[in-house]
Amino acid sequence: MKKLQALNKRTAPKSVMPEKIIQFGEGNFLRAFVDWIVWNMDQKTDFNGSVVVVQPIERGMVDWLNGQDCLYHVNLQGRQNGESVNSLTRIDVISRALNPYSQNAAYMALADQPEIRFVISNTTEAGIAFDPACKLSDAPASSYPGKLVQLLYRRYQTFNGCPSKGLIIMPCELIFLNGHHLKECIEKYIELWKDDFGADYEGFKEWFEKYNYVCATLVDRIVPGFPRKEIADIQQKISYADNLVVQAEIFHLWVIEKPTNMSIEELRAEFPAEKAGLHVLIAESEKPYHERKVTLLNGPHTVLSPVAYLSGVDIVRDACNHEVIGKYIHKVQFDELMQTLNLPMDELQQFAGDVLERFNNPYVDHLVTSIMLNSFPKFQTRDLPGLKTYLERKGELPKGLVLGLAAIITYYKGGTRADGAPIQPNDDQKIMDLLTELWATGDTRKVAEGVLAAKDLIWGEHGDLNQIPGLTNMITEFLDSIQKNGMLETVKGIL
Repeated sequence: MKKLQALNKRTAPKSVMPEKIIQFGEGNFLRAFVDWIVWNMDQKTDFNGSVVVVQPIERGMVDWLNGQDCLYHVNLQGRQNGESVNSLTRIDVISRALNPYSQNAAYMALADQPEIRFVISNTTEAGIAFDPACKLSDAPASSYPGKLVQLLYRRYQTFNGCPSKGLIIMPCELIFLNGHHLKECIEKYIELWKDDFGADYEGFKEWFEKYNYVCATLVDRIVPGFPRKEIADIQQKISYADNLVVQAEIFHLWVIEKPTNMSIEELRAEFPAEKAGLHVLIAESEKPYHERKVTLLNGPHTVLSPVAYLSGVDIVRDACNHEVIGKYIHKVQFDELMQTLNLPMDELQQFAGDVLERFNNPYVDHLVTSIMLNSFPKFQTRDLPGLKTYLERKGELPKGLVLGLAAIITYYKGGTRADGAPIQPNDDQKIMDLLTELWATGDTRKVAEGVLAAKDLIWGEHGDLNQIPGLTNMITEFLDSIQKNGMLETVKGIL
């Protein structure tokens, strides 16, 4: 085994570029996604910018980052164009990392740097929240939007409300329309602190509205994080004792909805990720892409899992490569769910193909049981809208999706699989109790009717699903077939 070097700017080259991006968050996702994208833009375009990381909570890992001079490697794994990929790239775009709780003066001074243009964040879903207890005088405000308003006000003062010194704000939190929520929080703080702003209040409010640009975004890349099992081999390969290696799948997608006060062309010119050949789309609306992801990635996941599990297949990749289950997944994705969306068909086919490559990742053993937690609520949000749209457009029920629902209902019966493995469903206790009660009747018709009627417990605004023409009968037939012939034979019957 070779001796490892410490990883820092004395032992490895590090670029020095103007600080253009403030990044709230130092975790695995942002380092493997946003900072990797910025690195690519620096390599392949004239972006020429670095990132200052701000730790959004008091305890974090900026000391670890600074200990390696913010250098680390990204290990991308997966399948791309049918080939297995396992690459290592040293990322050097983070200039420094700050803790605003112990370095508040340095944090606030970022507002005075003229080259700063972007704010990017991933403060978890709970991070975009308005806390009325925050004060402008806090050092810093406890909430992320509060910290951001403190910074924006300082910038407004420093540059006397100069139009060119507004910021482009791109949150990456996993909330639908994250930018809209963040903008609302910022506006609430501007109102809350209006007395503190005094004579600046109207001018600051107008400057924020006109010359700052808040974008809703959709991010998509699976990031397992620190590769504990393989770290020794990776360190030998790179010859550095890098303790911040982050592992991610090769697929990446970032959809950025243009803000109302900026054009797509203007945003592309400032953030040239597409020019760098990256899968970053600057679009009029994030909504159709959100629907596409939920429908073509999460939707198939939700139904393939119980179908595969009850057929004796435990791993998503093995389900994709199974001679019967693989065809079932293809049917649900291409023949059923894809037909319910409103984007161009070639775009949808490309995305669906990418999804299948992701499911087939040779480096990730994704257990189907990990997807089956809370299967009924998942079906309700991911698959039921597609089922209804398909019926509306085609005049018939999508058999693959209906069989997926019958498989979920069967899974919630419990007991054991054909190979003797115990079936242990996990959901809201009231849902579990309902299924136990229904299966105790021994009547599959009653089971189907009872599940489909559970509008308050499962289906919400969709109401009583027994009202969907033919659904109760089809579910009953599938439940009977699964009991009599087994899951695999039932799947063969619809292919």
